[in-house]
Amino acid sequence: MSHPKSEGCGSGACGCGGAAAPIDPIEPTELPELIDQPATVNGVPLHGAGESPDIETLRQRAYAELLRQAAQRGGLLAVGDAPSLDGVLSEAASLAIERLLERDLVCPEPDAAACERYYAAHPARFSQGEQVRARHILFAVTPGVDVDALRRRAEALLITLRCADQEDFAAAAAETSNCPTLRQGGDLGWLHRQDCAPELAGVLFAQDDGAAHVGVLPRLVSSRFGFHILRIEARKPGQLQAFAAVQSAIAQTLRQQAYVTALRQYLNLLVGAAKVVGVPLDAADSMLVQ
Repeated sequence: MSHPKSEGCGSGACGCGGAAAPIDPIEPTELPELIDQPATVNGVPLHGAGESPDIETLRQRAYAELLRQAAQRGGLLAVGDAPSLDGVLSEAASLAIERLLERDLVCPEPDAAACERYYAAHPARFSQGEQVRARHILFAVTPGVDVDALRRRAEALLITLRCADQEDFAAAAAETSNCPTLRQGGDLGWLHRQDCAPELAGVLFAQDDGAAHVGVLPRLVSSRFGFHILRIEARKPGQLQAFAAVQSAIAQTLRQQAYVTALRQYLNLLVGAAKVVGVPLDAADSMLVQ
């Protein structure tokens, strides 16, 4: 059965244009059934009476309140600073939390050996000029389209194409795709990373050897244009940059990773020492080894 063709993605941007990468959605988690009483942290409510914020909003507010209270206990914030029912901290509280984290978080500085290990473990991240030959089938999101139904159609076709060879995939693209490349069986040609929209580049170009997939990708890829079924035909490796050229970037990556780990452990420790009602949070009895 033929499917209607749209104008596609304009300038071919579905495979070779710029677009901001979408943020993967957070899977919803059900709130505790008993929501008659507000969620609290050490008796401080996180929302007003009758309000039912979603679980992620409650978690964010709970962590912010834990940090605000820790700043007060640490003498960095006036005891009279009032908590907020909408999750918006006062300017004084925000500044005090920054000082608290600067004082309390222990983030070791990455040395040259740690940077070299990271460099050796992730060669694809530090290569330039890698190329990918790919095909795609685009299910375009256009005004008025039922996005859920469109996704289901795309997923159903993906299942049938998981083991498809180049000829079968090209025939499906010619029959179904909403991109002008349908005339070439969905062929996008040889692509460099900079040729692609970021959300596609992040999937087509492997960050690690284990992600260097060839064949039909096992999941749909979302972009601003719609849903893509992608088939990688071949890869050409790039040229590995010298360690000296990327050492500072690696060190910054390791600093960020260490900060995130230290912050998570710090928050878990605060949760372990607090009375938290109405919102599930991870807790720890003692600080983990950095």
